Amino acid sequence: MKELFVTETRARLRTWLAIGYALFIVYASLSPFTGWREQGLDFSEVLAAPLLLTYTAFDAVINLLSYLPFGLLAGLALHARFGAAASVVLGLCLGVSLSAGMEYLQMYLPARISSNMDLLSNSVGTLIGALLAVSVASWTWLFSRLTHWRSGLFHQGHEMDFGLALLVLWMFGQVNPSLPMLGNVFISEVERQPFVALPPAPFDWWESGAVTLNLLMLGTLLLTLLRKPRNAAIALPVILSMVALVKFVTAAVLLKSWALLLWINSEAVLGMLLGMALLFAALSLPRRVAMISGAAVALAYFAVVNFVFGDNTPAAAMSIYHWHYGHLLNYNGLAQTIALVFPLLLIFHLWRIRRV
Repeated sequence: MKELFVTETRARLRTWLAIGYALFIVYASLSPFTGWREQGLDFSEVLAAPLLLTYTAFDAVINLLSYLPFGLLAGLALHARFGAAASVVLGLCLGVSLSAGMEYLQMYLPARISSNMDLLSNSVGTLIGALLAVSVASWTWLFSRLTHWRSGLFHQGHEMDFGLALLVLWMFGQVNPSLPMLGNVFISEVERQPFVALPPAPFDWWESGAVTLNLLMLGTLLLTLLRKPRNAAIALPVILSMVALVKFVTAAVLLKSWALLLWINSEAVLGMLLGMALLFAALSLPRRVAMISGAAVALAYFAVVNFVFGDNTPAAAMSIYHWHYGHLLNYNGLAQTIALVFPLLLIFHLWRIRRV
């Protein structure tokens, strides 16, 4: 019975992560979801076109790497229920179907190019990910330790599996280096003139408040997931450190050198300090009061993001990148979308666990 419970728990969390990553692929493939029209193309012609007609080495590598995590997550989710061979085959079928669907829909987007080479590289990425999943799944000692660590640290149940997937979603949205730490307003390159010193930018209290609310949302989520609420005092700095490290590495790769550390500003620092103080004070609150307060914080954050920062667009940050591929615009748009939907998903999570 215990083994069945562990298997179901593994399958649920991996399935949530695979579904979330599939939605990321849909967003990146079809964003900004406008301009749909018939262009006189036939999908059979796309599939039959010479492979090298639309080939670029960069696109092939990006597409392969983009679908590899999907193959890995889908393979891990399937392997919790099926054998190795079936997991690889089913995972590959899911990846090919997802990629074919995206390439088909891209025929109706003038800004996109439907390509059989993309379908091939996506499928190869999925296959590599699924094979890697089967290989990793054989490391029983690792999964045994991870399962033991997770059961001792987090609550169990399908509601908590959704919460853990929500935590991963939050972290994924925060690693964008064109957003301040826990912030929402995209960093943009100011207009400068040679040999003219720029006046200091005024302190943005709204941005600092949004950082505080964002941190409180993360803290509320952690309090619902952890078996011992006091562990949030350790888990929160660990998660923030991980996000900051990935953010720094991503900034070093993608941003211009002068913009390397713009994501850590005074608004973010003050907002995080205030958020931590409030969160530690909330550790003594009754569970029901803490959950109601967390829902109120999520609603406030949603209102600030939509009605105060509504004019901020993903394209505003493009000037600070030294990479100019269209994927970055999708990356920024996805970060903005996560900021918009996360508070609603958190409220849904709090509602689901109200009696747990």
